[in-house]
Amino acid sequence: MTDFDDLDPTNNETLTIAQDLIRLNTSNYGEGTANGETEAAEYIEAYLHQLGIHSKLFTSAPNRTSLVARVPGRDSELAPLVVHGHLDVVPAIADDWSVDPFAAEVKDGMLWGRGAVDMKNMNAMILSSVSELVQSGRLPNRELILAFFADEESGGVLGSHYMVENHSEEFAGARHAISEVGGYSVQVGEKRAYLIQTGEKAMMWVNIRARGAAGHGSRRLSENAIITLAEACVRLNHYEWKLKLTDTTRTLLQKIADTLGVEPNFENPDALVLNTGYGSGFIEASLRTTANVTVVKAGFKHNVVPDLAEAKIDIRTLPGDEENVLSKLREILGDEIEVEIVHQDVGMEFPFEGDLVRAMVDTIGKFDAEAEVFPYLLPAGTDNKALSRLGIEGYGFVPMKLPADYDFVSMFHGVDERIPLSALTFGHRALTELLGSY
Repeated sequence: MTDFDDLDPTNNETLTIAQDLIRLNTSNYGEGTANGETEAAEYIEAYLHQLGIHSKLFTSAPNRTSLVARVPGRDSELAPLVVHGHLDVVPAIADDWSVDPFAAEVKDGMLWGRGAVDMKNMNAMILSSVSELVQSGRLPNRELILAFFADEESGGVLGSHYMVENHSEEFAGARHAISEVGGYSVQVGEKRAYLIQTGEKAMMWVNIRARGAAGHGSRRLSENAIITLAEACVRLNHYEWKLKLTDTTRTLLQKIADTLGVEPNFENPDALVLNTGYGSGFIEASLRTTANVTVVKAGFKHNVVPDLAEAKIDIRTLPGDEENVLSKLREILGDEIEVEIVHQDVGMEFPFEGDLVRAMVDTIGKFDAEAEVFPYLLPAGTDNKALSRLGIEGYGFVPMKLPADYDFVSMFHGVDERIPLSALTFGHRALTELLGSY
């Protein structure tokens, strides 16, 4: 087993690429407002050009660019593998951070910056792994379709969905894909385990509205749109969504229990899930629907009671449960609340078996022989959703050996996002092995 804890940050191609990408501020504010991904796509185009790999750029809107490139494999009989990442990041409020979120600073053995985890780290691993294979003369075992998408943080409308709807030929022949969010390690009792993402929840982004009568702020008004909306949001926040296990989550719970030497409690598994440490943040959310209020808007002046109040709700449901959840949502909110679906995307679940899964498991075993490997259902979404419309089965595999005391899940869209340098090295070497052998 290789030790990745010692790393010279001045001599690491993955780190250099990740820093370069983080310093390109590709913040995506949603609803069509973004800094854009074109500069990042052009950076990758230039990097691949130096390796003799031709890229295609696809611009769906001004400064919203995705990139696709094909890397030939040794065995042309094998179906190509899509390896993809997204170029955009969620915004960062610099005043909340202890470092400049776009300076890509290295300190305390970590790379800090927006995108260090989500997901410019993986983009860097993809590029450095392909570089190592090409420059060593060792082509990938099969053809790789490299894709770097725009707009993932706003549902992929201008990125992966645009590509699938308008340029599906770029993914011809592919049956499987790998991307975020899986392959990372969690601590299960005294044992380390790696979570391979074999599915993800469906998503619904909903706008809700309450209406009332506008009036002077000094009056005693019986109708206040803000209060009506707030009460509905509180009801939604307090609602306990029912536990619902899928094949993936049931398998995961059984493997956690086996590792701990206990019997799984499938009726009340939350206590069992807490044994995965910081990994429980994602796992617990995969056991039931979640619905969170994320934005509230109302009013325009201190002494005017508004006649309209609005909120945005981020809903993640188990695959196939979307209509039931939407019906329950309307019931919880009540008749006074208008509900508008602004974006909806599929959930999916793929088997924890087959050649690709075996290759991922074997890769983890080569670099961390004592560890377990589990499937899990991502409670969030990735660009694999769009590719699934082409019949491509997408898995999450960003292989990273993480410290037990590192809260990986909180780094997603969080303040002071950072990744251990040792995880970048582990990821590069494991991904290089997978791409070279699968």
